[in-house]
Amino acid sequence: MILLVHWLLTTWGCLVFLGPYAWANFTVLALGVWAVAQRDSVDAISMFLGGLVATIFLDIIHISIFYPRYGLTDTGRFGAGMAILSLLLKPFSCCLVYHMYRERGGEFLLHAGFRGPSQEHSAYQTIDSPEVPSDPLAGPETKGHTPQGY
Repeated sequence: MILLVHWLLTTWGCLVFLGPYAWANFTVLALGVWAVAQRDSVDAISMFLGGLVATIFLDIIHISIFYPRYGLTDTGRFGAGMAILSLLLKPFSCCLVYHMYRERGGEFLLHAGFRGPSQEHSAYQTIDSPEVPSDPLAGPETKGHTPQGY
């Protein structure tokens, strides 16, 4: 449903905004088709999510620079309105796609280093020995043994 709505709004938005607007949005929609086709792929849904987030910023820039100020017909106003509506719906779509990303087993990795050790690293063992030898020059073969004859 997300793909259909954004495809329709992008198509109508292309009545006014051509070129980079169309390329960016239709490329992200192609990533969305890939995410639908491969339902078990975390990569496909993460690429679609990243593309949606990127097009939010790209659409803001594109609409603000190329919005026609003069001579806008009714069709032009309709197309610009649909492009703006698509932009307004994208954060909501990102939330839905993020929920699908989590269902497919994706993890939120932006703050992974700040949360402390994770479950994956629980089997980590240090190679340092917990006890320090009394004689730092003694090798492992003489440690704890006294030479015979002494």
